[in-house]
Amino acid sequence: MRSLFALALDPALILHEQGLEADPWQRELLLSNDRQVLLNCSRQAGKSTVVSALALHTALFTEGALVLLLSPSQRQSGEIFRKVRDAYHALGRPVRAIYETQLRLELANGSRVVCLPGREETIRSFGGVRLLVLDEAARIPDDLYRSVRPMLATSQGRLVALSTPFGRRGWFY
Repeated sequence: MRSLFALALDPALILHEQGLEADPWQRELLLSNDRQVLLNCSRQAGKSTVVSALALHTALFTEGALVLLLSPSQRQSGEIFRKVRDAYHALGRPVRAIYETQLRLELANGSRVVCLPGREETIRSFGGVRLLVLDEAARIPDDLYRSVRPMLATSQGRLVALSTPFGRRGWFY
């Protein structure tokens, strides 16, 4: 495993430690500080993999970070979270986990990665989100998008929305 210092400076090493090499667009995303990112990519382009590396990097190197992974369904959120856990294990668990399930990872540095279903009425209790990932974003209803955006207000957190195209409708379009 690479040193934590090397991982902190180059998030693409998270992919490398899993036997993957970042494409130029993936590397650009991982090194970006943009607060709002929309990824409109084809299927199997690697968008979930690269965003899971970004989520893990945020949790490992931003003490007390709250990272939310949101998709239209719990199953979909669980799939991207599984990629976060796989990367965490591939790195040799560089920060001790104090709680780890199929839906949540809490680290000794106070950071949490939580996956949630896309149901507006059940996710309102979160605030101070450092990274909000909206997977299959083109299929997330406008009311859900409007309800999660305020979660980033006090933290000045990042929004990364990734999706395949789904027509001329909704906030993602």
